[in-house]
Amino acid sequence: MLYTEMITTGAIIHGGEERHLKFNDEEHPVAVQLGGSDPNDLAHCAKVCEDYGYDEINLNVGCPSDRVQNGRFGACLMAEPQLVADCMAAMANVVDIPVTVKTRIGIDDLDAYEHLHHFIDTVRQSGVKTFIIHARKAWLSGLSPKENREIPPLKYDVAYQVKKDFPDLEIIVNGGVTTLEQVDEHMQHLDGAMIGREAYHNPYFLAEVDNRFYDQNNAIPSRIEVADEFCNYVQSQLDQDVYLGHMTRHILGLFYAQPKGKLWRRHLSENAYKKGAGLEVIEEALTLFK
Repeated sequence: MLYTEMITTGAIIHGGEERHLKFNDEEHPVAVQLGGSDPNDLAHCAKVCEDYGYDEINLNVGCPSDRVQNGRFGACLMAEPQLVADCMAAMANVVDIPVTVKTRIGIDDLDAYEHLHHFIDTVRQSGVKTFIIHARKAWLSGLSPKENREIPPLKYDVAYQVKKDFPDLEIIVNGGVTTLEQVDEHMQHLDGAMIGREAYHNPYFLAEVDNRFYDQNNAIPSRIEVADEFCNYVQSQLDQDVYLGHMTRHILGLFYAQPKGKLWRRHLSENAYKKGAGLEVIEEALTLFK
């Protein structure tokens, strides 16, 4: 399941639906993550997203940035569980696809397990069945968003306890997951794992996921085969005047920890942003490995 970055309700309502919500059919199943706290706005955007073909609506109750707090959404909503429940109910009432929540284990001084238990118990009464838990608390002041992803300690046992207390809910853990072995361990206690930064910086480690966790028996493509197939997509986007650099920045990690991997990143970084750059930039970078 692929999740978008957080998109605010204001961006969808005022900033143009197509620009924020368009995606490629090959990305299915894909969930859109919304940021907002007004039930009516969220219901409107949820319906728009369903019409665009998304498979799930996810509400962000975990982002700690100042900009998000000023908009009264993200992690600060953990202090208002009834409002979150109202938001989830409003969305569920207008769409036929699942609505889910991504949250932290606490914020600031509201970090006792009793608070998290109350939050989940309140929100689930809206009909929510799936909670994605970033197993860190968030500091709403004093730490940057980047620091909030790294400094507060991971407490996976808290997510495990949530599953014990709410066995009927689907509980998925997030935060610090960098190997499939770690996913195996979490799956002994929970229903799933969400992988964030590692999937971006080292995407090829996902190549074994289908065979390992979904009982498939697919031939695993090489990194070069992945890149060759990606080139077909790149050309289709270039034909629509999409800027090459907007695509190549997402494949910088394809050869992570491989010989000449740094040369791959350097070539793409130095050439993809030049005026008139096209598919030849990727093809030239691939000659490093052929």
